[in-house]
Order: sequence, then structure tokens, then C-alpha cells
Amino acid sequence: MSGAQVKTAREHLGWTQKQAARHWKMSQPYLSLVEHGKRPVPARLARVLARDQPQMATGLPVQLPEAEPADFPRLLGSLGYPGFAYLSDPNALANPATVLLAGLQQKHVPARVTEALPWLLVTFADLDWDWLIDHAKLANVQNRLGFLVTLARELAEKRGDPGAMNRLLAVERRLEDARLAKEDTLGRTLTEAERRYLRDERPPAAAHWNLLTRLRADDLRYAV
Repeated sequence: MSGAQVKTAREHLGWTQKQAARHWKMSQPYLSLVEHGKRPVPARLARVLARDQPQMATGLPVQLPEAEPADFPRLLGSLGYPGFAYLSDPNALANPATVLLAGLQQKHVPARVTEALPWLLVTFADLDWDWLIDHAKLANVQNRLGFLVTLARELAEKRGDPGAMNRLLAVERRLEDARLAKEDTLGRTLTEAERRYLRDERPPAAAHWNLLTRLRADDLRYAV
């Protein structure tokens, strides 16, 4: 999170620096330094702001994920995903890059969670891509990420969001050189019969990223 974002959030609330400093339990001189980019945004402040404005969650610290499959609905709901909004919990708010990496690394992911991941990418298209791509490569899940980025780009196009579409296209190109030849799934265990079926029925994007799935952008709920 940048100092400029902190300033924008403060002005949106209609507070002076002195008022904001009192609410955020920090000194006014230090807040001024933060807003002018001369001091880092404290993690505590970033979390407070993100609770009120989930779109600022990309400013939360990124860290290696510890989430379990049962945690994802609450994590996604806290970031604003409509399908799990009823589970939103401010205390569960996490950087979307962390949530996404956790989802990519799971061996078994519920279909409703998988469907939410492209939404996460197009909604937070300004997340820390360097961190996410590096850790996806370390975990050998860059094909899963590449496919989800492709779906997210298609969603951005449907939404008429050229900014997100161009950012996601740039990420696709970065991942292209790291594409793995090994066949993979999106968090599912398949029988050999299911694998044969999906090789024939998967969409072109899934075949390109060597994934066995029939998921398409048109299948995603809350796509636009």
C-alpha cells in the first residue's frame, strides 16, 4: 500500500491528518511522512484501511499461505467475492496474492472456490505479480496460474475493463515462457477415464496450459 492510497482513503473519510492520526492511533507528523512516501505504511494501518475498503487489500503484507481448503470461502468472502459474501470476516482479510497462491497449491479445491479465483485476479489486477509468479514457479503451479489469468483476462474483456485486461495479458506473456509440459488439473483427482474425456472436451485455453478441466469464462458465476 502506498502513501498516496492512505491519503486518498483519509480524504475520502473527510478527515484532516490530525483527525486521522487520532483515529489510527499514530502521530500526525508520522502520518504526514507516510502520506508523502517517506515512511512505509504500517501493516496495522494497511489492515484497518483494507477492512473498510477491500480493494486496498493488495497493500497487505504478502506471505507464504497456510490456508486450508475450508478457509477459502471465508477468505474470498472477506475480499468481496459475491458468492461467499455472507461469510465475510474482517479478521480474515488477507492479501489476494496470498489467497490465490494458497488456492493454486491445494491438491483438492472445491469447484465453487475454483470458480472464484478468476474473479479474484480480475478484481485485484494490480496485485503483487512478481511475488505471485515467483512463488507459483517454485511450487510448479504456473500452468494453473496461467490458465486462471487467461480466464480473468476474458472476464476483464466482458466487463469492458481495458486496464485490467492489459495487465493480465502482460502476465500471460510472462508465464508463457515458464509453461510446463506436464499435465495437471485444477485441484481435482481424476480417474483415467475422466482424464481421457477431458483431453477431448477441454477448451483451447485449458489445452494450451496443459490442464484437464472444462472450465470456461462463460461458466463463471459473478463474472460481470
